[in-house]
Amino acid sequence: MIIKKVVIIGPESTGKSSLCAMLAAHFNSSWCPEYAREYLTVNGKSYQYTDLLKIAQEQLKMEDCIANELIEKQKSQILFVDTDMYVMKVWCEYVFQQCHQYILEQICERKYDLYLLCDVDLPWVQDELREYPEDGPRKELFQIYKDLLINQNVPWVTISGTYEARELSAIKAVNDLLNQ
Repeated sequence: MIIKKVVIIGPESTGKSSLCAMLAAHFNSSWCPEYAREYLTVNGKSYQYTDLLKIAQEQLKMEDCIANELIEKQKSQILFVDTDMYVMKVWCEYVFQQCHQYILEQICERKYDLYLLCDVDLPWVQDELREYPEDGPRKELFQIYKDLLINQNVPWVTISGTYEARELSAIKAVNDLLNQ
């Protein structure tokens, strides 16, 4: 069984995790949460460049584990992924002006079927782990993600509007992928 992977990316507080959970429920599948939340909750909000490599490695282990479970159980043909190595690349470069070679290699090696890019048009929701509540950095990060997606060959769709509009757009994009 081949698993199609849909990655949900975008700046902080754009509804990525909620969208992943909703899509997994709608399509009776699974989703891979963002490992960084778990890591920062356990280890604290202060992190170093080396921590981002650990987060990236664990994110991919988690993704592979969930994908393998789907294959073994033949539960679904689709996996929703909250965060991929593009997110890790942007995080590394935005905060530390450099990126781990491992992350860059994984961007080249891993294959995904669709990206859903969450826009910054939702109101900011405070969270103890979030770093960029101002509109300027959020818009700048959105544009960085958009530029990355424009310059790669996997289909992608911008997800914007209300939560309901986002859900409808995301469901349509995933249905389009599955009906190809």
